[in-house]
Amino acid sequence: MRIACVAGARPNFMKIKPVVDALDYAGATTDLVHTGQHYDAAMSDVFFDDLGLRSPDVHLGIGSGTHAEQTARVMIEFERHLATTPTDAVVVVGDVNSTLACSIVAAKAGLVVAHVEAGLRSRDWSMPEEVNRVVADRTADLLLAPSADAVENLRAEGYRDDQIHLVGNVMIDTLLANTDRARQRPTLLGLDLEPGGYGVVTLHRPSNVDDSATLAALVGALADISRDTPLVFPAHPRTAGRLAAMQLPTTLRVIEPLGYLDFLALQSDATIVLTDSGGIQEETTALGVPCLTLRENTERPITITEGTNELVGTEPDAICAAARRVLESPPEARCPDLWDGQAGVRVAEALIGHLSASQRLRPTDLI
Repeated sequence: MRIACVAGARPNFMKIKPVVDALDYAGATTDLVHTGQHYDAAMSDVFFDDLGLRSPDVHLGIGSGTHAEQTARVMIEFERHLATTPTDAVVVVGDVNSTLACSIVAAKAGLVVAHVEAGLRSRDWSMPEEVNRVVADRTADLLLAPSADAVENLRAEGYRDDQIHLVGNVMIDTLLANTDRARQRPTLLGLDLEPGGYGVVTLHRPSNVDDSATLAALVGALADISRDTPLVFPAHPRTAGRLAAMQLPTTLRVIEPLGYLDFLALQSDATIVLTDSGGIQEETTALGVPCLTLRENTERPITITEGTNELVGTEPDAICAAARRVLESPPEARCPDLWDGQAGVRVAEALIGHLSASQRLRPTDLI
């Protein structure tokens, strides 16, 4: 069996690592395909180093661009790769443009498509990620769901039970494998921080950072919260450029993006995390760290019903009130079923089982 495992952007690297490891251990031949959607050292290279993820077997070198430009370039280059490399299946993860592009190309090539993180839904069609994940699910033969609510979404949309596999959260595999390593690093010392003495902020979604009025209102709320609990803000390069023009209090500290291990160390000892990231909603739940999500919706409601996350929107007064409440009375630490460090193994078992069955029943064998 030869399986292409696709990663394109920062969140993908943490998700694909357990899958590649489990498939390799099971004896499959894997091609790790890096589309190059994220390509600079801070958003790509450092994650391969931190995670011990092997160098990509294929690098498509796509780079940045509009959604259409980026998706089209990934499709063209991935199709070229498949034309020269015999492949039985393609694994895509998450909901970035590379996920959408490679799932479409693989489906049209007649290959088995496995979507890891299938079934997540925000039901907000203004989010490019929602379009990507819904289309990726539609092209997939195997829908590998991280949580029970994702399974319910897929069944409600009419997918067959034999397509759906509840495997758990591969991102949590990576987190559990690296938390001790991360905490041994001098990350907090280098930032002059004490465990439990600070909060963490991340913002990157266009709806929050591209509109100057929205960003200014969010920054005002963060500045207010930081007067009680200092906040550290590792800023995405695009966000950092917009923040540079603002007057920020010293208690709201903007720093450069961190590698996986350093950010995990920072996050694991925070008293609160304020974010618009889906992955961080999951990580804080696994770590038992209170999280406030600065969005109007989330595709990960399981982190609210069975985790430490709270959806608070983007209205400054509501954010500040929620932060004060959480700091005074942190939520109970809870974690969904199967977020146990073995999701990658279950992905490999489902995919290899599917391929083995389909190979036994090839049409040529029945003639």
